Amino acid sequence: MVDMSSLLSQISGPADLKKLKSKELDRLALEIRELIVSRVAQNGGHLSSNLGVVELSIALHRVFASPEDKIVWDVGHQCYAHKLLTGRFAAFSGLRKAHGLAGFPKREESPHDVFNTGHASTAISAAAGLLAAERIQGKKGKAIAVIGDGALTGGLAYEALSHAGHIELPLIVILNDNKMSISPNVGGLSKYLSRLSMKAKYQTFRRHFDAMAKKIPFFGAAFFDLVVRLKRAVKAVFYIDNFFVDLGFEYVGPIDGHNIRGLVNVLEDVRKLGRPVVVHVITQKGRGYGFAEDDPGNYHGVGAFSVGCGLDDLPPPAASDGIGTRFTDAFGSALCALAATNRRIVALTAAMEIGTGLFPFKKMYPQRFFDVGIAESHAVTFAAGLAVQEQRPVVAIYSTFIQRAVDQVIHDVALQNLPVLFALDRCGFVDGDGETHQGLFDIALFRPLPNMTILAPASENELQLMMEYALQLNGPAMIRYPKANCPSEDPSFSLPMEQGRGVWLRSGGRQAGVCLAFTGSLYPQALDAMQQLQAAGIAADLYNLRFLKPVDEDYLTDIMNRYDVVAFIEEGVRSGGFGEYAAVLAHCRGCRAAIAVMAAGEDFAAGGRALGTRDELLRDNKLDGKGIADECRRTIACIQ
Repeated sequence: MVDMSSLLSQISGPADLKKLKSKELDRLALEIRELIVSRVAQNGGHLSSNLGVVELSIALHRVFASPEDKIVWDVGHQCYAHKLLTGRFAAFSGLRKAHGLAGFPKREESPHDVFNTGHASTAISAAAGLLAAERIQGKKGKAIAVIGDGALTGGLAYEALSHAGHIELPLIVILNDNKMSISPNVGGLSKYLSRLSMKAKYQTFRRHFDAMAKKIPFFGAAFFDLVVRLKRAVKAVFYIDNFFVDLGFEYVGPIDGHNIRGLVNVLEDVRKLGRPVVVHVITQKGRGYGFAEDDPGNYHGVGAFSVGCGLDDLPPPAASDGIGTRFTDAFGSALCALAATNRRIVALTAAMEIGTGLFPFKKMYPQRFFDVGIAESHAVTFAAGLAVQEQRPVVAIYSTFIQRAVDQVIHDVALQNLPVLFALDRCGFVDGDGETHQGLFDIALFRPLPNMTILAPASENELQLMMEYALQLNGPAMIRYPKANCPSEDPSFSLPMEQGRGVWLRSGGRQAGVCLAFTGSLYPQALDAMQQLQAAGIAADLYNLRFLKPVDEDYLTDIMNRYDVVAFIEEGVRSGGFGEYAAVLAHCRGCRAAIAVMAAGEDFAAGGRALGTRDELLRDNKLDGKGIADECRRTIACIQ
């Protein structure tokens, strides 16, 4: 039952927020914060970032008129309060659940989500484009980009700032500074001058003065240039070389991001301004929830937890579950062990040292660890430079984020055949975060590259084996693994690596029946399918591909000539995937087997929906045991 005394329950959109009295806004912030903590504790999600922008979200919707005024949330993992203030309170219980609210802005979900986000550093570019279109169409709406100090390390953000300042549209950039001081606070005078520059009267006077200065006969241009240089000199004294000003933006701040009335006052001034402006807001990640305040990193993205006890109270997995080490942790442990005997190994991450499992490596080998910030493109080319100097760089990046560095992988690493190892975490289906975080494209993107080796481990032992193998290569390599726990070991997973060939888990040396050839992450599902087929009286063998590139084509051809059906099962998109390559090879070589290609659905919603657990997404795409077995039966029926 909805508590009708709750302010939040009475808000069906921003218009209702504007009706509240100023003194009620702090109470509203408390209600939003409590609901976010309780819901994330049940559903999992992004906690620290959302708790940090509650007051800022209220102030933005209090001042601006969404969706006519367009708010773009960079990354988007801080949009929960925004969703609650824009009519989604009743649906909030389904946050990040199948058929429920997305954890990121989603245009299909609400007109207030004007631009889908999920990767960092995009908001300023998107908001500038939205605003430019508004002006072309004769509209007068505002565009606001909310970007964190972390996302501002991405090169795209700087490109957008440079262009937005150049075209001089009244873009509003809210810099949510919750980690580092980008522009030092030099006292009350700085705040006063920055606020003064926001006033409409000041802007009107400045425009008239500039116009008159330029019209002075003979020396007007020289006089105007002198005035501009004088203003820059004054700003240099009071703003400490504020680079936003140099790019053509007005600047105001730093502002307390948890003072709603102060934020509203500033944003009211900003709304009237006819120039691009940066509003520097200081916030605290995890605000209002002690565990998250003390440890915002570990409370950034969380699974279900106890509100009263935090993450420390999570029970260990039951031994009967057969749950092993996470692939992420297995990678981190293996890398630390390898680095102990190979001093050339260095590790890189793009602001994800915990998420990629590199935190232990950082503690053990701080001089050989590099966190480049949210700058995947730079990470790849930086690694290429390290490789030229005979280091062995290991770049740990989520599959969805390596998409941001495709050119650098091609041009700076593969083209020069440099020994850079890419550890691609979160490959395949990823629970909870929707379309933007699915790791389904890496095979299709990178398999065509000359010189590239791509490996797919099925277990912890095999991951360690592949890392040892890849670090001995004289060219680039990728190891792709899922956001999942490692399964129980099979003896085949510890067999030596043989270039281009996989290993057999179950083989009867057949000349008929079905061969299930799978990429490593789908071992449990392929094993289940094999057991279902055998229970139905269908002979089936199990082949772990290991290598997605290079491939011993003669060996693979022999496999495709020994069976009635060979099913290639991969946790990636069908187009450009391994299965399509194998099917073409079978056709070109006249192989006897019927080829079944089983892969992710051909859409960004990962088979019809993007939210749900990994098991649910696999089932939707018919990549669970039943789906694989059923497809094999259909293929058999077609050839009989």
